[in-house]
Amino acid sequence: MKFLFKLAVLLIIITLNSCSKNEKEISLIQEIDQEDEMILAYREGIKNLDEGDAFYAAKKFLEAELLYPQSDWAPKSALMAAYSYYIQDYYSEAIFNLERFIKTYPKDNRMDYVHYLLGMCYYENIEGEKKDLQPLITAKKEFNFVIDNYPNTDFALDAKFKIDLITDIIASKEMYLGRHYIKKEKWIPAINRFKIILNDYDTTIYAEEAIHRLVEIHYKIGLEEESKKYANLLGYNYLSSEWYKKSYKIFNKKYETQKIKKEKSGLIKKFKKLF
Repeated sequence: MKFLFKLAVLLIIITLNSCSKNEKEISLIQEIDQEDEMILAYREGIKNLDEGDAFYAAKKFLEAELLYPQSDWAPKSALMAAYSYYIQDYYSEAIFNLERFIKTYPKDNRMDYVHYLLGMCYYENIEGEKKDLQPLITAKKEFNFVIDNYPNTDFALDAKFKIDLITDIIASKEMYLGRHYIKKEKWIPAINRFKIILNDYDTTIYAEEAIHRLVEIHYKIGLEEESKKYANLLGYNYLSSEWYKKSYKIFNKKYETQKIKKEKSGLIKKFKKLF
């Protein structure tokens, strides 16, 4: 009996070891098959991208990511999918995949490019001064993230350039709204818009006109002293500009501007203290 019992135990152990070995071999075979399929899908994505079919390429890259999600190729495939959507102008799909990438692969070493590309997706949605500026605000946020966290990269350098353009566009939006309120004779909202330009976007080309509009509106509503303050500010910074000449004419040539000795720096900032 003891011999039969020992023999039975030995057979069970042999069977279990055999099953375990078979399972490992099957698992290894499946893993190899998955990797081969993933590589094939990725290569198809590259091929279609080269041939100009970026939308189908994105589908193949996403397929590659799903086939072998635990590999190093998964985040690369996900990023290539987002890039493919971007160059095809499918910005919503690109944004979705980039935001998913940030959540799924937070420690990936390509995060500087991810945030830069995300900013570009929003940046490409610029539709003019009459449209919603939220995409621009979001783009500026992403570009600032790149500048703050990856300052020594080429992406940061280009992000700075893009932020300058965004600033000009936002200022143009404020100017557009300010002019609109003037036409509607809504003086307070107009004043607020022009002050935003003066306070936040005084390095843009819209600063001169914004100051002139503040001269114009304050004079129109009877606040002549306030109007003169802005005229002084305009004369100090833009004495030879057409906007200063227009402001000068508002006072019917009776108002004489004071000659102020200019300093090399602190132009608008010094005069802001008056208000």
